[in-house]
Amino acid sequence: MMPQDLAEKLTSWRRYLHANPELSRFETDTSAFVSAKLAEMNIPFESGIGGHGVVATLSRGKSNRSVGLRADMDALPIEETTGLDYASTRAGVMHACGHDGHTTSLLGAAALLAADDSWTGTVQLVFQPAEEGSGGALAMLADGLLERFPMERVFAYHNWPGLEAGTVAVHDGPVMAAGARLKFTVRGHAGHAALPHLTRDPMIASAHLLLALQTIVSRDLDPLESAVLSLTTMQAGSVANQIADVAVLTGTMRTLQTPTRHAMEAAIRRIAAGTATSFGVEIDVDVARGIEVTQNTAAEADLAAVVAGAIGLKVRRDLPPAMTGEDFCWFLRQRPGAFVWIGNGPADGGRDLHNPNYDFNDAILPAAAAYLAGIAKGALR
Repeated sequence: MMPQDLAEKLTSWRRYLHANPELSRFETDTSAFVSAKLAEMNIPFESGIGGHGVVATLSRGKSNRSVGLRADMDALPIEETTGLDYASTRAGVMHACGHDGHTTSLLGAAALLAADDSWTGTVQLVFQPAEEGSGGALAMLADGLLERFPMERVFAYHNWPGLEAGTVAVHDGPVMAAGARLKFTVRGHAGHAALPHLTRDPMIASAHLLLALQTIVSRDLDPLESAVLSLTTMQAGSVANQIADVAVLTGTMRTLQTPTRHAMEAAIRRIAAGTATSFGVEIDVDVARGIEVTQNTAAEADLAAVVAGAIGLKVRRDLPPAMTGEDFCWFLRQRPGAFVWIGNGPADGGRDLHNPNYDFNDAILPAAAAYLAGIAKGALR
């Protein structure tokens, strides 16, 4: 059971971070806050790892075993609508994904581990910047994270709205999807809107392209394969009486298996080429691969379930993976480990991830911190 004074302290820290969010690659104040709290606990750390990353090291005894725990720190470019007393004080920026809670949980785990003499070995506490699509994990790895701060295994968690508060969901294999950013540049021929026969309308071609691309998941892929393709922006033209010369569409695709990704990419290019021919336009296709599948290793997933159960948390192993993506995938490609979900409670009223009305549930901070501390000790045994 976490001491009441520590639980209250964690809530205070989390709400401070929530009120002072920072976007990816700009986490200067957040990094300084984390560093200050580590210093208060007399835990040695280094900052400036891969940007604004912070890594603290706790060592005890003569064991050469090591483990890494990771939390993300960045916020999102979303205008908060919660109306909370501790709502974001920075216009257009909010912790809409709970990274404020993840960071605080790892600070809580640091406090628990520092006060616990029942373990030996080394725990690396990794506070990662720029998780939200800005390559923070790769930047830390490129900065020598694993060489400078050795870890045999690595663990992390994400809060999960809609899952019972404090419940730990452990997946066998894939947890979150691989992703790619899509961009289609449709080049036509501009002209007067009243003389469309003298133009090549990129808007019409784009509309057909958008609809045709939606057939990939339903008609090109095995129905038992998981995939998502979403086009989310379309930009073209500037005046009402002119047909534009260029339209640009962007979006994302998500997959859980490499063959599915290859099949989707091939279908995207085939459909774009066919649409271009049909409407007499040119279509440039850019498929920018991003994160890989976040996939647990078997032994570490089992360990996560055992540890969570041993500290009294409810464990579920029956949930399917999500098509969201996670920068933690890059750590799991370098070291065995597990990425679990910890229930954030009901998602009523828009308390979903990336929603302007989302808020991290402070009631799960003790459970999350205890899990992180517990998995570190379990991995070192």
